[in-house]
Amino acid sequence: MVKLPDDKQKIIEMFAQQKGDTGSPEVQIALLTHKISKLSEHLEQNKKDNHSRRGLLKIIAKRRRIINYLQKLDEKRYKKLISKLGLKK
Repeated sequence: MVKLPDDKQKIIEMFAQQKGDTGSPEVQIALLTHKISKLSEHLEQNKKDNHSRRGLLKIIAKRRRIINYLQKLDEKRYKKLISKLGLKK
């Protein structure tokens, strides 16, 4: 299993708009997507873990709100991010 901080730093470097950028919508969406994939793997093994399932739904909703914000802000950046992450919309 890979440590989260290493993955987190790589994700930040990959999606940052400029050096030191950790708060742009792209970075936030990428980090939430990584978190969602990890929680989904956990829930496949632990089907009765309803507390984690609720947390997953909250994270998905948060990502959806940030994606909607990015779409309104800049359509080009939105489409580039969606294709890079492989998300549907």
